[in-house]
Amino acid sequence: MSQHPYRTHTCNQLRAEHVGQRVRLGGWLYRKRDQKHQVFVDLRDHHGVTQVVFDESTPALTERVRDLRVESILIIDGEVVRREKPNDKLATGEIELKALALTVDSEAAELPIQVAIPKGESDRDGEELRLRWRFLDLRRERLHRNIVVRDVIIRAMRDHMHAEGFVEFQTPILTNSSPEGARDYLVPSRVHPGKFFALPQAPQQWKQLLMASGFDRYFQIAPCFRDEDARADRAPGEFYQLDLELAFATQEDVFGVIERLYQKMPDLVAPHLPDRPKKRIQQFPFPRLPYWEVVDRFGTDKPDLRFGLELTDVSEAVRGTGFGLFADALGKRDGRVKALRLPGLGKDGKGAARRLEKAVKEKGYGGLPHLIYTAGEVDGSLKKALTADEVARIKAATGAEADDLVVFGFGSRLQAAKVLGEVRLLVGREQNLADPTLLAFCFVVDFPFYELDDEGKVQFSHNPFSMPQGGMDALNGMDPLEIKAYQYDICCNGVELSSGAIRNHRPDVMYRAFELAGYSKADVDREFGHMIQAFRYGTPPHGGMAPGVDRSIMIFLDEPNIREVVAFPKNQKCQDLLVNAPSFVRKKQLDELHIRIVPPEGVDVQILP
Repeated sequence: MSQHPYRTHTCNQLRAEHVGQRVRLGGWLYRKRDQKHQVFVDLRDHHGVTQVVFDESTPALTERVRDLRVESILIIDGEVVRREKPNDKLATGEIELKALALTVDSEAAELPIQVAIPKGESDRDGEELRLRWRFLDLRRERLHRNIVVRDVIIRAMRDHMHAEGFVEFQTPILTNSSPEGARDYLVPSRVHPGKFFALPQAPQQWKQLLMASGFDRYFQIAPCFRDEDARADRAPGEFYQLDLELAFATQEDVFGVIERLYQKMPDLVAPHLPDRPKKRIQQFPFPRLPYWEVVDRFGTDKPDLRFGLELTDVSEAVRGTGFGLFADALGKRDGRVKALRLPGLGKDGKGAARRLEKAVKEKGYGGLPHLIYTAGEVDGSLKKALTADEVARIKAATGAEADDLVVFGFGSRLQAAKVLGEVRLLVGREQNLADPTLLAFCFVVDFPFYELDDEGKVQFSHNPFSMPQGGMDALNGMDPLEIKAYQYDICCNGVELSSGAIRNHRPDVMYRAFELAGYSKADVDREFGHMIQAFRYGTPPHGGMAPGVDRSIMIFLDEPNIREVVAFPKNQKCQDLLVNAPSFVRKKQLDELHIRIVPPEGVDVQILP
């Protein structure tokens, strides 16, 4: 049998048992070390690295390899020999390949970014340049491994869903525009001038229609498109989610499917990350925490449960206070004053408080009133604003001790908590309070169905298609702001992985729910008539959720940015710098679509001939 033209083994296969064999390897010239009488080359492929030695026994080959740039593609024949000094950090570290023949298949030009990162430098620097040369960036070890682990996780998701009895579907990419919160990406129709498709923000309507169609368990790895600003845990433009829906399902049925999936993940991912400690799930089953409980305790509806620093409600401790900001807050509906005790930060005096106040002001908050408790007295911005009794009651309520800093939030129940939630996370990061090996999953449940907008009008607080707890009786008999929804999130380590709900599948309940939010029956029929029509013909109770694929991968890889787990992401301006997208288009294309571009003032728009 003739030898393969490119390789007999990968660059991660050769071991001590191969010593003495004649083999052929193909790969990239990763690193090169010239030691005068010999040249050592690290040859790299997708699988790993093998050291190759060129010496005086093959002078022509040695001189040729000296002239080559890194990242050239080499085909090398040679003999496997045992290394004098094994490298236990390399899977192939017991052996090396003594080069006997060399073919340069593809010679690399001078690199715009380095693939082998010099010691002391970071492979995260220069993101814009990295995205412009993404195919080189993807050759780097960390990012290359991230994309491989992405495949491991997605395969695990598919295998789990099939084992749980789900059927995989594909739903339309070209669909209708609907008001789901973010801006739609619109696609003009050539054959229907003036009409547009929209790319789906999520397959929400389609999966509910599949439940109405008689299917029992649906899932897909669904692409979702939203024209919204970038953030660390969401790629601008597009992202993927594990979309699932179950018929005849309770909230707990949905939770069980997701819990069992994430329970498996640490064991599946660990073999691909041998240089890192294996992740551990902090609590299983995942805790079910009511929305207002997590807001009151942690200042957010996506809590990081890996450390304490919980908030304290001190409204009663300061009720009747003469301090105007607190008094005004407590005089309003649902007004609160909350406190966060920060042990030991009082040692820094007012410096720590000023630093934290600057951080929250940068996030749009007004300020951060504070007290500093010392052994014999109290200091801080509220020292003169509060009475001695109020200061003492706050100390008792928070458990503050000498050298503690106590910071305050005030306003509505949510406002008072949110600013302290920001402080809690900031201090937690600064003091490394969260164990990075822990996965602290939780389900946040019992979301309010409605809230008030800035004008004091009732609006949906989350998903308008959720079933209200108590159904029609609750809608007809309760204060709308007291109604809870069968709406839930799954969070992990302070990141929201998904929202979900038991759906509103009853037309009468849906009309009434929208009516309380100011929508007429005609409004509902116009926007969601196809859903109402399907529900009129017998639709089972159903529910689901859609954990973010990219966010889940971020969690398991400890990546702070979603672009580090996506092969070809957009930058924060929603541009693909590698292929220059979005780009200008030709006049003929616009004419076929019956479109005329009216650019904003001062913006130069080119129309290609």
